[in-house]
Amino acid sequence: MSVIVSRALPDTRDGFKPVLRRILFAMYQMNNFFNQKHKKSARIVGEVMGKYHPHGDSSIYGAMVRMAQPWQFRYPLVDGQGNFGSIDGDGAAAMRYTEARLTKIAEEMLTDLEQDTVDRRDNFDGSLQEPIMLPTKFPNHLCNGTMGIAVGMATNMAPHNLNEVLEASLLLLEKEGKKDKK
Repeated sequence: MSVIVSRALPDTRDGFKPVLRRILFAMYQMNNFFNQKHKKSARIVGEVMGKYHPHGDSSIYGAMVRMAQPWQFRYPLVDGQGNFGSIDGDGAAAMRYTEARLTKIAEEMLTDLEQDTVDRRDNFDGSLQEPIMLPTKFPNHLCNGTMGIAVGMATNMAPHNLNEVLEASLLLLEKEGKKDKK
């Protein structure tokens, strides 16, 4: 049951399911940054599947496509080049025809990995280490929302505007500060 829940429901600490986290981490490891040339999606998917997520290329590519679609993610984490589908339900082109790279926001979510800010665990075959969560500077869970379905439970959280999330956070901190002074 815990395996199903951990794969199907996002981690509240960074807002990601394992496949999403592994895609972003692999792109970071490949130096696939927002200011670099796009890389073939098939190459990215192969990297993720071979090193971190041996569950089939279609689930990896589908997750990467969703992170590039502004109607799926309020703040896209992947900058896609080519046909990444449409809001009308048209599917993305095959991975051999598309290219991708991290967005600036996604890169900011990964920059502190080199500082050992999060714990790591072995990958599926014990040959590499992967982060258990991302040291995000961006409130992904709140801003991009999330969705997941597992056995007997589900989550569906709407996305929120970054400015409103920050204003609410500041208001909450201010309110807590006033409580402490009393």
